[in-house]
Amino acid sequence: MRRFLFAVLILLGIVFLITRFGEVQLIWETLQKGDWRFLLLALILQSIWLINLGATYQSIYHALGTHDYLKRLITLALAANFANIVAPSVGMSGMAVFISQARKSGLPVGKVTLAGILFVLVDYAAFLCVLALGLIVLFRRDDLDPPEIIASVVLLLLAVCMATLIYIGARSPVTLGNILARIARIINRILFPFLRHDYLSEKRAHEFAQEVSDGLEALRSDQRSLLSPLLLGLFNKLLLILILTCTFLAFNVPISVGTVIAGFSVGYLFMIVSPTPAGIGFVEGAMTLVLSSFYIQLSVAAVLALAYRGFTFWYPLLLGFLAFRALSRSDFSQFDGL
Repeated sequence: MRRFLFAVLILLGIVFLITRFGEVQLIWETLQKGDWRFLLLALILQSIWLINLGATYQSIYHALGTHDYLKRLITLALAANFANIVAPSVGMSGMAVFISQARKSGLPVGKVTLAGILFVLVDYAAFLCVLALGLIVLFRRDDLDPPEIIASVVLLLLAVCMATLIYIGARSPVTLGNILARIARIINRILFPFLRHDYLSEKRAHEFAQEVSDGLEALRSDQRSLLSPLLLGLFNKLLLILILTCTFLAFNVPISVGTVIAGFSVGYLFMIVSPTPAGIGFVEGAMTLVLSSFYIQLSVAAVLALAYRGFTFWYPLLLGFLAFRALSRSDFSQFDGL
């Protein structure tokens, strides 16, 4: 059954790539028109970003009192990203990859799950720092529109909700368990007419709350341990900004710090809050519109957006496909989360 699920996900990945082949071909043709030196630098920076991604997970693991190898965490992060895109399920597909590896390696599942939640929270916190600068640039240039404001508020609310749940879990696992059980009950009531059985276990919600509380025990004793993941998260955003800068230079487009920060901020914002996996379609459109509002020709802005997404979306996705195949061949004997 587990091998069947792996095969299905790999098949979904192949279908995804085939259906998006035209977009991939367009990006490849676009990149061929740029200066190869800056494009190569962008590729190197994106590769460093992937290493930093694994290092962020590793630092969070360390903060929670558990450990794993950097190479394996990079592979898991790539495979999880691939799973979340080809089988979107509010991040659960990718989380299942980490959980299955935790069970195979003997790592505490509760701490690994908490690490995934903290990674998202750290990522949001780091991006909110950059987003504040991007919104200031848009406001000063009179280009701050309702969509950016609404999306920013949604992101802030998501971060606050996640931080609140973690705080509650640190103070009282019983309270967190009751909240999660209530959420599970509501979801079950909504889905029962279609499934005719409970989709989520309320008992498991209480067990998960206790696991989260146990994982937070290490953080309660040393709260400064989250400083390293936050700094790595900020470095993560800096690398992405530099990649966008390289695309400007590769296509000989006049550049300013404000334009790059604002363009990156809007693109990353809609990658998070868009209804499509990794913001497919939304990020390209939003970045094109924002960059064109800064007196960049619409066609040139579209080229910049496509080139940037080629490095930050398609390159990790292709590597994620290879990582997922490698993990499937290693036979995750405990894979059961998708």
